[in-house]
Amino acid sequence: MNRYEQRFATGEGAFVPFVMLSDPNPEDAEEIISAVVDAGADALELGVPFSDPVADGPAIQGAHVRALAGGATVDKALAQVRTIRERYPDLPIGMLIYANVAFTRGLDRFYSEFKEAGADSILLPDVPVRESAPFTAAAERAGIDPIFIAPAKASKETLEGVAANSRGYIYAISRDGVTGAEKEATVEGLRDVVDNVQAFGGAPVLLGFGISKPEHVRDAIAAGAAGAITGSAITNIIARHLDGNRVADMDALKRELTEYVGAMKGATLAP
Repeated sequence: MNRYEQRFATGEGAFVPFVMLSDPNPEDAEEIISAVVDAGADALELGVPFSDPVADGPAIQGAHVRALAGGATVDKALAQVRTIRERYPDLPIGMLIYANVAFTRGLDRFYSEFKEAGADSILLPDVPVRESAPFTAAAERAGIDPIFIAPAKASKETLEGVAANSRGYIYAISRDGVTGAEKEATVEGLRDVVDNVQAFGGAPVLLGFGISKPEHVRDAIAAGAAGAITGSAITNIIARHLDGNRVADMDALKRELTEYVGAMKGATLAP
């Protein structure tokens, strides 16, 4: 089994934090990522900074901007992934990267580089499944799990395509819009979202967008999801501790992240 299969085989709900690489700089980002893993993260979703992050709301857009202003590059992102993989050899590591990065580097090189660095999966949020064939083929040649988004209220054809082409997990959106903690996931719609995706089989479902509180994680698990992904809330915590392109007090940031991630992970275990 691969790392995702091993993790989901435990039957325990998964909490998956999103962290932007190189935010606010590569060294601090590595410490931040280690802090969230040590606090109980079951897997990671790591962002690669990009100039036009169309799927992201203000918080994560800010992380892209900060990282790029500090000189972030794809090569630096790859170096950070290698470091995290060395520290956590059994942890599933997923990447969220915009498609221009893949086009610029060439698909085969792109997927092979991230595989060599230690990534298990790649989600390209601006590539719909109907246009995914060359990306999926290149990912599978490299041994990377391609991840696709199952939009809220998606058509039957879209959900069939997502289920057929996603490996590792399916990223189901809990509500319409872009990423962000400001617009919370609605309890009423979570069961419908999960049921609609699972009707077509495929990989386990992780719910994202608007997941910012422990009760959201509990609701996601109760709705039948294998786990939940949180990004903007963690990014907001990081932003509060920054002084320019560095963390002002790393110990204070780690304490807050540890408390938050511990509470979110704890919600996966609640009855």
